[in-house]
Amino acid sequence: MKKKIVSFVLVLCFVMSFLSLATIAESNDEIVILYENDVHCAVDGYAKIAALKKEMAEKSAHVCAVSIGDFIQGSSLGAISQGDYIVELINLVGYDAVALGNHEFDYKLPRLKELVDTMSTKPVCSNFQKIGESETVFDPFSIVTYGDTDIAYIGVTTPDTLTSSSPAQFKDENGDYIYTFHGDDLYETVQKNINAAKTAGADYIIVLSHLGTEDVFEKWSAQTLVKNTEGIDVLLDGHSHSVLEKMTVEDKLGNDVIITSTGTNFENIGKLTISGGTVKTELISTETYTKTDTEVSDCIKRINDEYSVLGERKIGISKVDLIASDKDGNRLVRHTETNLGDFCADAFRIITDADIGLINGGGMRAGIPKGDVTFNDILNVYPFNNRVCVVEVTGQQILDLLELGLMFYPDENGSFQHVSGITFDLDKSVQTSVKLDSDMAFVSVDGEYRMSNVKVLNKNTDNYEPIGLSKKYTLASHNYLLLEQGGGATMLADANVLSDSGMLDVELLEVYITDHLNGVIGDEYKETQGRINVIDGKEKIPETSDANLSVLIILIGFAAVMVLATVLSNRMQKTF
Repeated sequence: MKKKIVSFVLVLCFVMSFLSLATIAESNDEIVILYENDVHCAVDGYAKIAALKKEMAEKSAHVCAVSIGDFIQGSSLGAISQGDYIVELINLVGYDAVALGNHEFDYKLPRLKELVDTMSTKPVCSNFQKIGESETVFDPFSIVTYGDTDIAYIGVTTPDTLTSSSPAQFKDENGDYIYTFHGDDLYETVQKNINAAKTAGADYIIVLSHLGTEDVFEKWSAQTLVKNTEGIDVLLDGHSHSVLEKMTVEDKLGNDVIITSTGTNFENIGKLTISGGTVKTELISTETYTKTDTEVSDCIKRINDEYSVLGERKIGISKVDLIASDKDGNRLVRHTETNLGDFCADAFRIITDADIGLINGGGMRAGIPKGDVTFNDILNVYPFNNRVCVVEVTGQQILDLLELGLMFYPDENGSFQHVSGITFDLDKSVQTSVKLDSDMAFVSVDGEYRMSNVKVLNKNTDNYEPIGLSKKYTLASHNYLLLEQGGGATMLADANVLSDSGMLDVELLEVYITDHLNGVIGDEYKETQGRINVIDGKEKIPETSDANLSVLIILIGFAAVMVLATVLSNRMQKTF
C-alpha cells in the first residue's frame, strides 16, 4: 500500500512538473516591457515599477523596464546629488534600455558622462554627435535578446536640447556649435539606425523617443518622425508629458505604428506586451497600483534621510500660494503672468540692484505652497543650479528677448519671460513675426511686434517710463539665459557681462526671502501685479444696452431725415 502511495505521489509530481513546464513554455514567447518617461525625480515610483516588474515575471518569461528620459532632474533630491541618487535607483531596479531626455544635459555634459560611467545600463541616443566625428557620443541603439527574439532599442533626443539645455556646453570658445542633435536631418539619422539595427538581426524596432506629441516643434514631434521613417514597430515617447495609452500613426510606407507615453512623475507605468507577433500597450495607474518593492523602498528611505537635513531647513513662511500650475496640472508659468513669476523676477532685480529682472517659465519647475518655506521648496522651484548674472543690454535687445518669449503665445513655451521692473501690453491678435534659424535660435523680428507700450521702472523716481531702444539697461537673470543664450536668445550674445559671481539662483531666493522680505512672503504676492497686460487689438465693439440702442436708432433716423431734407432742398433750389 505504501509503495502504491509513493508511486502515486511520484506520478502526481511528474504531471504537475509537466504542466508547469507547459505553462512556462506557453508564455516563453511573451515579452513584457515596462516603460516610463519624464519621471523628474519622483522617486517613489521606482519602488512601484520594481514591484510590478517582479509581479509580471511570475506570469511571463521575459520582463524588463526601459526609460524614455528626463529622470535625473526635477526636484531637490536630483539637484543635491547632481543625479547620483536617481542613477542608484535605476541601477537597483534594473533597466534594459535608457534614453536621454533634454534635462539629462542640465548638469552639463561632463557630469552626464560621469553618471553614465556609473550606470549598469548605458543610455542610447542616435542623434547626438560631435560635429566632424563619425561616431555618436553615446551608442545609437542596443539589441537585447529575449528567448528567440531580438529587440533593438533606438534612442532619440529632441533637437531643441541644443538651445533648451545650457547651449554653451555645446559650443567652442568662439561660440560656434561643435555638437549636433541632427535637427536638420533627424529622419534620415534615425532611419539609418533603424536599417543598421535590422541588419544586426533585430526582430523588432522600438524607438525610445524624447520628442513629444503636443506643444512641441512639429518637425521634431514623435508623429512626424514616424511619418518620415519606415520600420519602427513601436515608439515609446516622452518630453511633452502626454498621457497616451495608444496613438496609431502611419509610417512612410503606410504601416501603422503605435505611439504611447505615460505622462510625468510616474503617474502611470506603461506596459508593452509582445506575444505571437502582436503588440499591445496599456497604462497602469500608480495611484491604484499600491505594491512596492521592499529593497527599493529601503533605498529611497536611506536617500531621503541623507539629504533631508539640508532640504528640510526652514528659511521662512509664505502667507500665500505661489502658483506654477493650475489644478489640472497645466503649466501656467509657460504662458501667463503668475505670482510665482513676479516673485522670482523681483528676486533677480532687487537682490542684484538691476534695472530689470527676468525669469523664463521653463526655469521655474514648481510652486511654493502657503505655510513654512523650506530649502527643499525653493530648490523645487530652481532645481538646475543656475548662476545669477547681470548684463548690460540695450532696450532693443530687451524687446527682442521678450518678443522671442511671446512667439508661441498662448501655447506653452519655456522661454516665456516673467518680468520685474518692466511692463508691457501683449496684443494676442498680432501674429508672431519672429524668425529662427535651423537650430531654433533667434534671427530677427521681421514684422509687427506682439508687445507694445513697453515701460521700464526708473529707480530714482519710482515711475515707469517708455523704454529707450538705444538706452543701456542692466538686466538680471541666470547664466542659462544671459550667458548661454538659452531658448535661442542669440540677441544677448554680445551683452556686456557685469556680474557672474557664482551665486546660485536658489541661494538668491533664500537671500530675497530672509534678508529683503524678513522671512515672510506676504500679501503683496497674493495676486499677479499686472506687468503683462493682455489685449486684443481686434476686439469687437462692446455690446450696447437696450436704452443706448434706442438712442442710437433715434440718432441714426434723425441723421437720415436731415440728409434727405438737404437733398430735397438742393433739388428745389435747382428747380426754382
